[in-house]
Amino acid sequence: MGVYVLDHPLIQHKLTYIRRKKTGTKAFRELVEEVSALMAYEITREMPLEEITIETPVATMESKILSGKKLGLVPILRAGLGMVDGILRLIPAAKVGHIGLYRDPETLEPVQYYAKMPSDIEERELIVIDPMLATGGSAAEALIRLKEMGARNLKLMCLVAAPEGIERVQHEHPDVDLYVAAIDERLNEHGYITPGLGDAGDRLFGTR
Repeated sequence: MGVYVLDHPLIQHKLTYIRRKKTGTKAFRELVEEVSALMAYEITREMPLEEITIETPVATMESKILSGKKLGLVPILRAGLGMVDGILRLIPAAKVGHIGLYRDPETLEPVQYYAKMPSDIEERELIVIDPMLATGGSAAEALIRLKEMGARNLKLMCLVAAPEGIERVQHEHPDVDLYVAAIDERLNEHGYITPGLGDAGDRLFGTR
């Protein structure tokens, strides 16, 4: 598995404001959407193209379009929802599945409570999205469940990741590429990414 840090200046600039404690819910949500779109632009760089003949107002020409490869987005509920709209603005034809996982506060391990996927999951390149890759438990479990449902081509996209989460996903899913905006220092004693950005779900939806 490859780990790719997307260090485009616009991504890094906006990530700074996402991290800031005083950034309010509205601005936080908008920034997450913007960074998600920028990251999707980088992740889809290798999408295949084909040539078609078109007419411009001036002449006929050969021009490139996407070759029809099917894409799907799978946000890990609930925080992953905050990244969906930004990506859909760039790739409006992508189908969206959902997988619901929460982290048991005692064991820090994931528990699934919901899953709904496109019917042609095995034909799609799926981008699993979650703002945080902390222990890696939720992401690793989501990838297991998607593979059990027939997914064959998976990528994982997160805003910030801890080394512990990266190691776990690499170990359990060596076939899945990981794209992040930043790799942070570590997990603290409560399993939160440090310095991180707090609880992404709470900051997106104004809850505690």
